[in-house]
Amino acid sequence: MTGGGWSCPHELDGKCSKVKNLPCDPGMKGCELYGRYVFFDGSKNERLEQKKARTERGSEPTND
Repeated sequence: MTGGGWSCPHELDGKCSKVKNLPCDPGMKGCELYGRYVFFDGSKNERLEQKKARTERGSEPTND
């Protein structure tokens, strides 16, 4: 990863040592960032959207 002030500690030579040495793709499933941050690529936000939906369902009043 080049540029910026942050680099992933799991990235070694462009590969992710945490996710089966696949090419580094921040936000991919298994990534340290997966489900924690919002990405421009909406396909990487699936887990975050699931968490948000569960939270919203949990805060809805019940009609018992």
